[in-house]
Amino acid sequence: MPRAGKRILHKGRNRRFTNPEELEEERKREEKKRQWRATHGGESTDEEEEAAGGDDKSEESGSESESETDSDEEVQSKAKGVENLIEIENPNRVQKKTKKLSKLNESLADSSSSKPELSRREREELEKQRAAAHYQRLHAEGKTEEARQDLARLAIIKQQREEAARKREEEKKLKEAAKQAKTAAVNKAIGKRA
Repeated sequence: MPRAGKRILHKGRNRRFTNPEELEEERKREEKKRQWRATHGGESTDEEEEAAGGDDKSEESGSESESETDSDEEVQSKAKGVENLIEIENPNRVQKKTKKLSKLNESLADSSSSKPELSRREREELEKQRAAAHYQRLHAEGKTEEARQDLARLAIIKQQREEAARKREEEKKLKEAAKQAKTAAVNKAIGKRA
């Protein structure tokens, strides 16, 4: 039991050092794996190539990639881990692709002859204007619900106005008839003959 009041440091208790023989055996196993992969055509990772002094291989692959760009093929880096199994498009990672001058000139000619790309807001504004014009055309033809309601209201108003005009005509005729009857009665009372 430790003495009371003394602190105990546990830092150095469980230290384990790797034996140099174990390190040598591990290095030999890695070398055998690398040789087996090289003979059987397996792909080795970049870390193994760097550890084995694979700078020569990377230089050879660099010269091959230059010849690939000359033959107008895409340059693809070697996939690490499961990178080649899953297709992921990272918008922040842009790989520059070399283009031939003839294709570059063709793409410039195509872009200049075609309409310029519109922004989202401009497209929405154009769509809104087209929709409004289409609605106005349908409304003028009387094919929209609102136009049908308007036409029904107009028909009711026309009917009411016709009835009011008919009533006014009848009242006018009645007034004239009453006036004539009154003048006739007055003339009769006065004794005038018409």
